[in-house]
Amino acid sequence: MSGEGPAATRIAVLDYEMSNLRSAAKALERLGADVRIARAPAEAEGADALVLPGDGHFGEAMRRLRSSGLDRLVVDAAGAGTPVLGICIGLQVLFEASEEAPGVSGLGLLPGEVRRVRTARKLPHIGWAPTRWIAGSPFAPAGAEGVYYYLHSYACEPRAPAESLAEVDLGAPVAAAAGAGSVVGLQFHPEKSSAGGLALLDRWLAGVGAGVTA
Repeated sequence: MSGEGPAATRIAVLDYEMSNLRSAAKALERLGADVRIARAPAEAEGADALVLPGDGHFGEAMRRLRSSGLDRLVVDAAGAGTPVLGICIGLQVLFEASEEAPGVSGLGLLPGEVRRVRTARKLPHIGWAPTRWIAGSPFAPAGAEGVYYYLHSYACEPRAPAESLAEVDLGAPVAAAAGAGSVVGLQFHPEKSSAGGLALLDRWLAGVGAGVTA
């Protein structure tokens, strides 16, 4: 699906031992990216962009990121303008805090907090769901909606409305994607979302090569 730009893009997928990184890495490789798995900051050296996948508990995710030094890697990379993509818990840790782990600070790259979804009929929210993209997002599909695969009980609440890039209806609209500058995150799993998810990752890779931000 990708052309010469994405084929040359070097992506470091961060491994902090609680993520679905293999499926994310394989999806990016399928799109032509040069993917490496990074378990320490030195292993991500020279990458054009970082991907922070993940499933699990916010507090444990932050503990493992900090113990490996990957937390500083992500913060420093974002500060330097390097693209960062968070997936599922990888999106949530981009925020300042989460109700799931009171007293535990997130990476703080996106202002706001993560809260338990209180409007859904059943949690965790598992399965495919239509997702409405906010006009202007560079990663949005050609139409106003995409359908993606979710697995979560918590959702991000960006402090700045402009940083909410997409919404999913769980009895009320909740953020499905958020971002600012070179940092963007997805609550759903694009690597498990068939052609629509791969197309989104392809657009992100193209944006990395072209310097497009959220």
